[in-house]
Amino acid sequence: MTSQSRTRPGGSERSLHRAYDTALLDLDGVVYAGGEAIAHAVDSLVAARADGMHLAYVTNNALRTPDAVAAHLTELGVPSEAGEVITSAQAVSRMIAEQVPAGSKVLLIGGEGLRVALRERGLVPVESADEEGLAAVVQGYGGPELAWARLAEASYAVNRGVPWFASNTDLTIPSARGIAPGNGAAVEVVRIATGAEPRVAGKPQPPMHRETVLRTGAERPLVVGDRLDTDIEGAFNGEVDSLLVLTGVTDAEQLLRAEPRHRPTYVDRDLRGLLTGQPEVEGEAEAGGAGAGFRCGGWTAVAADGALELRGEGGDPLDGLRALCAAAWTQAGDGSCGLAAGGALGRLAL
Repeated sequence: MTSQSRTRPGGSERSLHRAYDTALLDLDGVVYAGGEAIAHAVDSLVAARADGMHLAYVTNNALRTPDAVAAHLTELGVPSEAGEVITSAQAVSRMIAEQVPAGSKVLLIGGEGLRVALRERGLVPVESADEEGLAAVVQGYGGPELAWARLAEASYAVNRGVPWFASNTDLTIPSARGIAPGNGAAVEVVRIATGAEPRVAGKPQPPMHRETVLRTGAERPLVVGDRLDTDIEGAFNGEVDSLLVLTGVTDAEQLLRAEPRHRPTYVDRDLRGLLTGQPEVEGEAEAGGAGAGFRCGGWTAVAADGALELRGEGGDPLDGLRALCAAAWTQAGDGSCGLAAGGALGRLAL
């Protein structure tokens, strides 16, 4: 079943780490949050690699260098090399280098990861909008210490007509204390001040998928992420399968309301889902999205009387969520499900 026609989560008799040759893993909200490993992430990744799956880490966070990310993963217990890390900083730097001459000056609004990526492409990062011969402005996540003055510097240059690029536009980023503003929030500040639109490289845009393919050579990739609007949409755009884990930004209600480009192939609690098969969702609905319903495990989900209902003896709550997704996505068709879901989700206690 293609991404374009998906109306229910997929099933797989084989464990995912054997059905796919490479996991393209997001980091924040999937492997770690606030620098600390998410429960079960390290053991699951070590086991998947030991059984032959290639691991590649694909992140929209442009702050840290691939070397720093690989060192952090190794410290957490997942031995990694810089070549296994693909960042939006690398993708946006390639994009800029293809449009300006080598040696061009680029106003850097971001951190060390973006600085290193620009230099690798033969570009010269600078700090002031007043630099003579400025060829581009690039904006990437600079961490919680990013100064307001840096956003003003970007605005000065963009208002003068300098081409504007952004590593990514994620509005939020998971942290150890909760959800914090991401690079997209900072991009919005510059957009408000200038009325301009940046050219964006990161997930879900094609430049990030291109960068990933060039650097990994994956033949049967599985995108693994926690965000519908970046990870899952990026997989949709690249026409590859995806696994959504519920350890980061996306919650169950958001998943039920997902439009087609945001519907993952598989859903699981965390990275332990890589090491297992995925149950089939069975059943069909009648015209209009109502009828006998969709079954997964001990649960049956139906769309009736303006709401999603969950019936049955129960069992694994995740199976109930999978059944609800099938009912919601079928009812929604090419749109977003508008049925009330609170009562059904309340039974699952996810």
